[in-house]
This record gives sequence, C-alpha cells and structure tokens, in this order.
Amino acid sequence: MKSLFSVFQKGFQKTATSISRTISGIFSGSKAWDDATFKSLEDALVAADFGIICSRKIVSGIRDRYERGLIQTDADIIQIARTDILEILKANLRPMNFVEGRLNIIMLVGVNGSGKTTTAGKLAYQWIRDGRKVMLAACDTFRAAAVQQLNLWGERTGAYVVSSKQGADPASVAYDAIQAALSRKSDILIIDTAGRQHTRKGLMDELAKMRRIIDKLYPDAPLEVWLTIDSGTGTNAAVQAREFSGCTGVTGLVLTKLDGTGRGGTIVPIQSEFKLPVFFIGLGEQPEDLQPFDSDYYLDAVFAKN
Repeated sequence: MKSLFSVFQKGFQKTATSISRTISGIFSGSKAWDDATFKSLEDALVAADFGIICSRKIVSGIRDRYERGLIQTDADIIQIARTDILEILKANLRPMNFVEGRLNIIMLVGVNGSGKTTTAGKLAYQWIRDGRKVMLAACDTFRAAAVQQLNLWGERTGAYVVSSKQGADPASVAYDAIQAALSRKSDILIIDTAGRQHTRKGLMDELAKMRRIIDKLYPDAPLEVWLTIDSGTGTNAAVQAREFSGCTGVTGLVLTKLDGTGRGGTIVPIQSEFKLPVFFIGLGEQPEDLQPFDSDYYLDAVFAKN
C-alpha cells in the first residue's frame, strides 16, 4: 500500500516541477527583483491554474514582503506562497456530513467525462474497505456503458447496485435506490448521475428533480452533493461550479485526473471563489489513488523541490 503522501507527491509531480523550475530560474542569483521578475512568477502560477485573481494576490504578498526586506531567497518565496495558499484552503475545510446509524447519501453531479462513475466506484471501494455498507445507484440511464461500469464496480467491491433499463427516468431510479438502501440499512448510498453540460436547461432541471425526490422521500437526510471536476478543465471549472450549485445545491468538490496535468493549482481559485471544500482528489488509476483532500500534503507536494 502506497503512503498517502507518496500518492500526493506522484500526482502533483508535474505541477511541482513546473513551479519549482520557474521560481529557481527567475529568482536564483538575481541581485534585484523588478516588475518583470514578479510578472514571470504570476504567469507561472496562472499557467498552473491558480487563477488570475489568486495568483496576483499571492505575488502581491510576496512582493510586499520582499520590499520590506523579509525575503532573501527563492526558498522564502515558496514558504510564503505555501502559507498564503494554506490560509485560503483551510478557510473552507469541514468534515463530510456523515451521521452514524443513518443512511447517508452522496449525489455525484458534473459534466460529461468528469469522472463521476469512476469516482462512485472508488468511493464504494474505500468505504466498504473501511467497514461501511455501501449501495450504488446507476442514475446515468442515458449511457448503457455507465450502468455496466457501475455494475462492474459492484462486483468488484461487493456493493449492491440499483439500476434500470436504458432511457428510464433517473429520478425513479434514485427513488428505488433510496427505498432499497433504507430497507437494507445501508450506511451510504452513492448516486451516480448522467453527465450533462451546464448550458442544457432541461438536463439541469432533471438534476433538480432528483434532488427534490431525495428531500421528499428522505427528509433531513445526511446529504452531500459533490461536483466532480476534471482538473484539466481550467477556468471553465468555475462556470461549472456556479451553474451546478444553482440547481442542485452543491456542497463540495471532487477533483479528478490531477495526475495527468501540470495545472494542479485549480483547487485554489475554486475554493477561494465558491467556498466549497474539496473532499476527494483523483491522483491515479487505482482505487486507492482517489484520496481525501489534505491541504498540507497538497502544498508539500505542489511546492516540493524537484
């Protein structure tokens, strides 16, 4: 079993290499740091998807400390950037809404290809390994492959899967799944929904209908609605967060495919703008590569020297 930090370290290796090389190249040996120097640092952070606003805020803090004589080396820059970003991340941290002895519902939403079905399976794998009784609801009734994929995860993990024929009403599947999970006294029900573009009002209304079904059938349910975001999405991730929050009441984020990009900074601007905690991040193909987000491990990995 890989250590948790080693998973973070491997997943953010491309981002860490890009940032550390940029900082070393810009600041090492410089006699004086000028406007161009700080602009290069800002560009490097933007390229890593820290976002324009957050990147400017980070660089402004670094520049202020430099002008006050508090920074002497590139190592000082890394430490200050780490401290300032940690403040942003920890402002939004909270534990998952989980109540022992009750059915807890996780509803996964997001655009096509963001990794919802894989995330559902990996979550089931981890929670069943932790001794939880988990059920999966295949509410992506548009793609036969999604139901098949979720059934494979069910076979692999031992999770019971509620599904229906292709084209069935997703809200009806969610209804059946909640009833089944309650009768089987499951600890967690993970609802996998179909991918949809946030610009398609009819499909977004369908998600809102599923949310109403949950609220009606199981009032006061311990509920999380997690938006899965492909980390390579870039600035469009903020648009997704805004639109999905409006129709389903998103409560948190799962960022997927972070291992395949040098743009691991995307976690920061999303948290800064929407104040939504990141609960899990995907750092590889294996089930254990989906990990609970840890801000300290994240920053140690992103700002590691390479």
